[in-house]
Amino acid sequence: MRAIPAALAARLSGGATTLCHCWSLTRPDGLAFGFTDHDRDLTLDRLTYAARTGLEAAEASAELGFAVGGGDVAGALTSAGIAPDDVSAGLFDGASVETWLVDWSAPEARLLLDVATIGEIRRAGTAFVAELRGLMHRLDVEQGRLYRATCDAELGEPRCGIDLSDMRWRSSGTVFAAPGPARLAVALAGSFATGWFTGGRLRWTGGANAGLDADIRSQTRTDATVALDLWQPPARNVAPGDAFILTAGCDKRFSTCRGKFANSLNFQGFPHMPGNDFVVRPAPGSSTALDGGSLFR
Repeated sequence: MRAIPAALAARLSGGATTLCHCWSLTRPDGLAFGFTDHDRDLTLDRLTYAARTGLEAAEASAELGFAVGGGDVAGALTSAGIAPDDVSAGLFDGASVETWLVDWSAPEARLLLDVATIGEIRRAGTAFVAELRGLMHRLDVEQGRLYRATCDAELGEPRCGIDLSDMRWRSSGTVFAAPGPARLAVALAGSFATGWFTGGRLRWTGGANAGLDADIRSQTRTDATVALDLWQPPARNVAPGDAFILTAGCDKRFSTCRGKFANSLNFQGFPHMPGNDFVVRPAPGSSTALDGGSLFR
């Protein structure tokens, strides 16, 4: 049973109608924002909850036991609140959100309703709807080691053993042009085979996207220029001369670990583990008629 603070309980028992909702949002980088559906700004614990953002609860749910509760909040993308570029850059992914019930006539009388994290953010023009995931959602996150044919380690982590400071696995570069939303024509500091950085990572070190990362879909060569295709367009505009660092791609297969990185001894997968195809594969020496067709033809 939820315990209601005495100050708020006294006001509720007196028939108070001066209630509103406040949301405090803290990004993974520590930057905090406050929002309220009241018509004036409120200050709680030295954080200002802004009313001009138009943030409001769109949907909320609560479940008993270990079921995952959640909800949505909707609002407007404004320069004083949540900027569109910051959303596209993923700065709000996994941010923590506290939902408070507050008596706006006496803000010290408040009740913490829920603690959640931001999941999917849907945008439509200058508005957004953010999914809120309850604390029980963390129980659905996979923990520990995965047993599968491919490697479950990230390239460069201690279990992998590859030293990413080695320039064989990375390269600096600059942008020549951006012929498409997610396509870059670039110059690299060294000479690398086509596909060397396919599946790798790009980290911006200069320009409007400095500090952000991107996943590389493919790396090809066109004449004297290297072309990079990203899985998603950069969050902010890219200009000629923007600098970046590339990290080699790894598709997690044993053949790649052995042939590309010469790192087979540290491979963290089980390449000889039988998969679903092993179950449906005909036994060696069996009849060729085992094709899924009728046995009575």
